[in-house]
Amino acid sequence: MIKFKNYYEILGVTPDSTNTEIKSAYRKLARKYHPDVNPNSAELFKDITEAYTTLITPEKRKQYNILNGFFETQKTNTSSQKAQQEYHQKATSTPNNKEKNYNSAFENKKNYSEKIFSDTINDIFKEFTQNEKKKKKKTEEPQNGSNITTDITITFAEALKGTTRTINVLHTHQCNKCQGRKFINDSKCSECKGKGEISEYRKITVKIPEKIKNNAKLRLKGEGNSGINGGKNGDLYLIVKIENNSNVKYEASDIYYNVPITPFEAALGGEIEINVPDGKIKLQLPSRTHSGQKFRLSGQGIKQNNKSGDIIITVHIEIPQSLSDDEIKLYEKLKKISSHNIRENL
Repeated sequence: MIKFKNYYEILGVTPDSTNTEIKSAYRKLARKYHPDVNPNSAELFKDITEAYTTLITPEKRKQYNILNGFFETQKTNTSSQKAQQEYHQKATSTPNNKEKNYNSAFENKKNYSEKIFSDTINDIFKEFTQNEKKKKKKTEEPQNGSNITTDITITFAEALKGTTRTINVLHTHQCNKCQGRKFINDSKCSECKGKGEISEYRKITVKIPEKIKNNAKLRLKGEGNSGINGGKNGDLYLIVKIENNSNVKYEASDIYYNVPITPFEAALGGEIEINVPDGKIKLQLPSRTHSGQKFRLSGQGIKQNNKSGDIIITVHIEIPQSLSDDEIKLYEKLKKISSHNIRENL
């Protein structure tokens, strides 16, 4: 008794599978196990092709099902019983008849298999070859490098006057050893560890122009990631962040300062010094200065287009964090002699 192979199991389908499903399963397996792709799978590929050439043709599939007792579940019980009866009749026939049935079911198998294989595998490898050509063409075409975007933080003074910074920027380029293929001789590339690209930091000196605004974007042409096959390098974009300083800002040509003063400076007035990017400026406070009072210094702001803006100073009274015993005594004395109710108009 000849023992037939389970063609449905080999292809990973069921007796209910359609020709379309069988063909799809075969194409997937052929791509994976063809000897040109996987030299160690010649015997398995032979079984796969044998299973396909039998199941793809209705008459041969029907004979194979009868000889091996496979029945489609969607058939009626009467059809299943009839198919089983046909199977048992053939199974209990004389050896000569069984041999005749077997030979009839698989006659000219070699020629038929070659034809099916030729029609299907040629389609598969035609598609495979076309895809490989497209991939090769794509990898050989010049490809521009990608852009890099990173932040850089500067002080208010640097933003106002301009500065120069040297920064480290992470660049990525194609691995020169494996040419981006990730593998060499079926082994991971030792240079890029199978990534196909290498990342490394590069120092770049950047000139920050004066009077730059917060979140301004600077473009450094060609300082991005490297191009491939002669493609252009990408660009580097720097997003400029100005350190948060609630005491100073500038708008257009004017500079705004929030300046703390002591209670006695507010009450008595006097000259105070204020640190600015160009050094120090002096402001004469009048007596009885109140918190929130503004003072404008004309022409001492930012110079641009042959004109100078202003400096606008807003003062607010602030009590020192630590007071000496003598200071506390003076405040106590002031409390006793003061007759003002500054909240009477609330």
